[in-house]
Amino acid sequence: MKVTVCELNPDPRYIEQDWDRLVAHIRANESRLVLLPEMIFSSWFAESPDFDQETWQEAIDANKSWERRLWGLQPALVLGTRPINKGEKRMNEAYVWSAESGFRPVHAKSYLPDEEGFWEASWYQRGDGEFNLIETRGILIGFMICTELWFFEQARAYGKRRAHLIACPRATPKETLDKWLAGGRAAAVVSGAYCLSSNRVSHKEGRLAMGGQGWIVGPDGEILGVTSREQPFVTVDIDTEKADRAKKTYPRYVKE
Repeated sequence: MKVTVCELNPDPRYIEQDWDRLVAHIRANESRLVLLPEMIFSSWFAESPDFDQETWQEAIDANKSWERRLWGLQPALVLGTRPINKGEKRMNEAYVWSAESGFRPVHAKSYLPDEEGFWEASWYQRGDGEFNLIETRGILIGFMICTELWFFEQARAYGKRRAHLIACPRATPKETLDKWLAGGRAAAVVSGAYCLSSNRVSHKEGRLAMGGQGWIVGPDGEILGVTSREQPFVTVDIDTEKADRAKKTYPRYVKE
């Protein structure tokens, strides 16, 4: 199965061009799955510690206005996250979208940072802590949204449930790129699954400069592809049977 990761700039000055290039890449490479960065269709509102209802609603509206554009990526499955209201709660919801099924919610982000530039717990509520798997087109997919990557017990649990792929949409600064790639490799080894990540990118300086660098990591931690400013989209053909076999090898078979 051909899968694609990317780095995209949500700034209105860049997103249209980035999106058109992504669509062209998906079609040229005949990709069947694409992972988008975390809440890519809105500004990074969590840079402020002060929740603002109008800004939150603008983020929801921006995502809704972009939903029709996902059709340009078909027949690929689209994985991503979006801000959404669930009853009285505000959530960062992971989804799988396809032309035939539309949006299928999978998991709401449950581990939320709350610090300078990343005041997420001040903007929306934690999910229920359920790290669900979704099966579609013969592949088992789980999500670990950004910060959740560091909770490796969830990666191990996904492996025990025979996940083929763990998706990690991110919003992370460029000064921490090496650390995040190391985390993705560890999550793959722990789970025996492919680990995919796509990240936001920006032209800002300092702590809020989102760093891009999406990646595809194999079930034994091998780096199969990494994006860059020069190559913002990477497609790799993965083998789900390799993930199945990995579950039977070290360290996955070791009993707790």
